[in-house]
Amino acid sequence: EVQLVESGGGLVQPGGSLRLSCAASGFTFGSDIMNWVRQAPGKGLEWVGDVHSGSGSPTYADSVKGRFTVSRDYAKNTMYLQMNNLKPEDTAVYYCAKSISFDNWGQGIQVTVSS
Repeated sequence: EVQLVESGGGLVQPGGSLRLSCAASGFTFGSDIMNWVRQAPGKGLEWVGDVHSGSGSPTYADSVKGRFTVSRDYAKNTMYLQMNNLKPEDTAVYYCAKSISFDNWGQGIQVTVSS
């Protein structure tokens, strides 16, 4: 059974940083694209970024480019989202999702950026 579990969310002031983790199990972690997706209050889902298997470079939404970094640790079966220079508009529930078809999702974790 595929399981994705996010952790690391919380409340942070504007300009601060957080690192989210997505622990994966139940599939061959190194063989598939992994994504981060977010949903702000009252809005739809927004793709944030992804990281391909192997040596592929991550890709990002324009709204987070230069501030967020997606990475993965194959030894720990974990994907990360390093978020720097956070803005109030980054407030959202963040999800990790597996594969190009987003066929499995974590439960989501809240990130709140507020002073």
